[in-house]
Amino acid sequence: MQIDWSTIRTGHADRLHGATIDISGWMIPLDPQADAVDYFLLSADEPCCGGCVPRNPLTSIEVQMAALLAPQAEALALRGRLVCLLDDPAGWRYRLVDAVSLERPRASQRRFSRRAFLASGAALGLTACAPGHFAGYTEAHDETAQSTASAPSASSTQSETAPRWQAPAGTFTVDMHSHGGRVIVSRDPAIGAHRPFIPLAAPMRAGGMNVICLAIVTDTTVTRVADNRKRFEAWREPQPGELHALGQTEFLRAHQLIEREQIRVVTNTTSLTALGPQGPCAIISAEGADFLEGQVDRVDEAYTKHQLRHLQLTHYRVNELGDIQTEPPVHGGLTDIGAQVIQRCNALGIVVDVAHGTYDLVKRAADTSTKPLVLSHSALATHPGARSRLITPDHARVIAGTGGVIGVWPSSGTFHDLHAMANGVKRMADVVGVEHVGLGTDMLGFISPPVFRSYEQLPDLASALLQAGFSQQEVGAVLGGNYLRVFQASVG
Repeated sequence: MQIDWSTIRTGHADRLHGATIDISGWMIPLDPQADAVDYFLLSADEPCCGGCVPRNPLTSIEVQMAALLAPQAEALALRGRLVCLLDDPAGWRYRLVDAVSLERPRASQRRFSRRAFLASGAALGLTACAPGHFAGYTEAHDETAQSTASAPSASSTQSETAPRWQAPAGTFTVDMHSHGGRVIVSRDPAIGAHRPFIPLAAPMRAGGMNVICLAIVTDTTVTRVADNRKRFEAWREPQPGELHALGQTEFLRAHQLIEREQIRVVTNTTSLTALGPQGPCAIISAEGADFLEGQVDRVDEAYTKHQLRHLQLTHYRVNELGDIQTEPPVHGGLTDIGAQVIQRCNALGIVVDVAHGTYDLVKRAADTSTKPLVLSHSALATHPGARSRLITPDHARVIAGTGGVIGVWPSSGTFHDLHAMANGVKRMADVVGVEHVGLGTDMLGFISPPVFRSYEQLPDLASALLQAGFSQQEVGAVLGGNYLRVFQASVG
């Protein structure tokens, strides 16, 4: 069945879930250096230059090929089985699976240069053309730069005039909250734990992101997207043992991704300070302690067996540990079990993360913990609405009062671009002090595409922070130094 992009844009393709379709479009791979790929985006429109890729999930679809396909520098036609994605963490609406290439259409198709084509695959969702890179990271970026060096663009002009962050000696960058590489299992039971990974180390190197807190999610099977794809909610109670088993699967996927991408795991301050400056490293993290199922001794299991060093207590399900921002309170904040989990994390050496928790949960957590807390991904709002993930100044001050860090996230519902995000970081710093602010990208964790979609954008974010009034040293603190302090105090 031949379909056109109007069927995708209007959502009428929902009715074709599971059908075999033919569709034509422009190939946008995620790895510009690959000779052949089996995963890429298919776009309705030809990229105008290297960094221009679709921002609207209804103008592109994910493609999983049945076999490797060499990069195509002109429009191509594909045949495959269409899958409607109800709750994809990256925000995509449709996927073409088991796809095969058909004869490429010849009628009046525009062409673009091989150089622009290669650059277009540098990263998913760049909001501008390929950015510059930090001083100190030029070697890692040189291979890509060689193929794009003579391809000037609008952003290259901007990068020549905008201030650039010069990383101070001993400084390295840390993302406090990331699902990079597609570590989370799919909510589609037909895919589940077999969801294919996407490149992670390459965009980290290209953008100068040294360390990520790689977060599994352990309430996936009992949560879903609701309110017309606007938020996540729990929709059923888990079976006994279900979420513990899900946690084991997700931890395994995290280590499989790490092995595939040749990323090094850091488990203490010594390994973090030794390996962090060298580039791609991961701190094993869990978003939501649902896999504990209320059993505190499972904290020890995750620490020893899976190298867990960063634990977020709650997520989108009101669990045994406490209440969440996006649902009515049940426990009155942190439960006694939640307090015991915090105490166990303090004793073992695990960073405690209170993102998604209510203000009452955070206040008791601060009174319970003997170590600094982090709130890995949120933003400041004076009066957050009901079910909002944003926090008040008082909420933020509780975290700062423990010596902790709040990670500002790049939600497009809060910030319209990276400069607005940088100003949001500035507002947070004005409230709690720059030493208590960090970066939590929630990479691949949004329903709608955020304003920071790839680690290749990190130089642009650093530049925006400088333009917002931060000093070179302060940018270093926000982009990693502050979290390093908390990790040292918490993990040892």
